[in-house]
Amino acid sequence: MKKTSRQLERIVKGFANHRRLQVLELLNKEPELSVQEISEKLKSEFKNISAHINKMAVAGLVMKRNEGNNVRHKLTNRGKSILQFVRIIE
Repeated sequence: MKKTSRQLERIVKGFANHRRLQVLELLNKEPELSVQEISEKLKSEFKNISAHINKMAVAGLVMKRNEGNNVRHKLTNRGKSILQFVRIIE
């Protein structure tokens, strides 16, 4: 299914930030992390990481899974594809 310009914009905005790219890389190496774990590993504020992950989820790059009181995050197929794309253009 062909994406509209707005849908493509949302996807690009989902990874158009150095911190979001770091989150993609981290989740590729260590799937199923919570926001707290991601913020600790990247040495960034919880609120900041949470906001980035929400944008990434809206873009379809990460998926969330509830586990008790925690929410676990991992890359979607789209997220994995974007990570491959970014590595090609580096």
